[in-house]
Amino acid sequence: MVRDRRHVGLGVVGTGKIGLQRARLAAQHPAVSFLALMDEDRAKAVGVGEDLGADLVTETAAELANDDRVDAIVISTSEPNHTEPALTALAAGKPVLIEKPLALTLEDADQIVAAAEAAGVDARVGYSMRYLQKYSVGWDNVSSGMIGDVVGMTGRVYSSRAQGLAILNRSVHATPVVDIATYLVDVACWYLAPQVPVEVVSRGHGTVFRDHGFDVDDVAWSMIRFSGGTVFDVGVCYMLPLGFPTTGQSIRLELFGTDGALLIDDDHRDQLLYTERGYQNTYAESQKLNFAFLGSRTTGEWVGETMFGRLANETRAWIDYVATGNECYLTPLEQARTVLAVTLAIEESLATGESVPIDQGPSRA
Repeated sequence: MVRDRRHVGLGVVGTGKIGLQRARLAAQHPAVSFLALMDEDRAKAVGVGEDLGADLVTETAAELANDDRVDAIVISTSEPNHTEPALTALAAGKPVLIEKPLALTLEDADQIVAAAEAAGVDARVGYSMRYLQKYSVGWDNVSSGMIGDVVGMTGRVYSSRAQGLAILNRSVHATPVVDIATYLVDVACWYLAPQVPVEVVSRGHGTVFRDHGFDVDDVAWSMIRFSGGTVFDVGVCYMLPLGFPTTGQSIRLELFGTDGALLIDDDHRDQLLYTERGYQNTYAESQKLNFAFLGSRTTGEWVGETMFGRLANETRAWIDYVATGNECYLTPLEQARTVLAVTLAIEESLATGESVPIDQGPSRA
């Protein structure tokens, strides 16, 4: 179907590791005719703006959101700082893409959901696994009934302690469960809809992160029960040794249905590099490897001026959606709120040892 196309003005709030990638991709996109950047560190934003040829640089989210030349906004601040710029953008009536997780508390998440509903504005959350080919193709086959009714599902995500410590040093509340296992919870909710998660029980253990001053389990395993009876067994481990050759997420995901099964191998062992020069993990500076799984960087890879991978696919797809109305698979706010509720319930179950019901939120109360 040929859709109407229009040029858009795009604002990016936050010019850190992810915001920089989003802004760089936006600057390359043919539909983006105006690029605005915001960071509380103005000098940082100015430097990025000069490199990308941004049209506006500011240190306030309100100035960016209320500029008539800005049509849509990406919130790429750190996890604890999503709420205020998201509310500001929604109050200005601008479509928003928010980095995952939606927020770190259900109270903040509910504020954002309510603001979007009140403003009648579409907002999405960047769970980028949906834009890696193997997961979207898997979803297409599962949702069309190729494996029948899904009875059970299992998944796990591993990475090195270099990644885990880099994340925790950025935000102590961005635990491996809330910040990383959340990707698998989102995929499970996507695959199993219209079922919703109703209960979780979790167990964990760890000393590595606690030895670094963080009260966080090194490993956590959870059983999530969905409303139709499907069970999802999900685990996260972000304490593999510094020398382990991944520079991002190593994932396995498996679904078992009444008419078939889907097994996804995303461990990145198909492209191996050994170098005496050392391969630097650009996200976690403490990790420099001789042996590396290429392609394991979670965001993706830049080759010259072209970015490959899930973050690039997701960013381009969202800009296409804003500019043309093309179909968009990014996580809607209500679903992102459910994912947050599940990860917080996992954390509660880890702390108490009890089964925890999932907070379904005001709209399902």
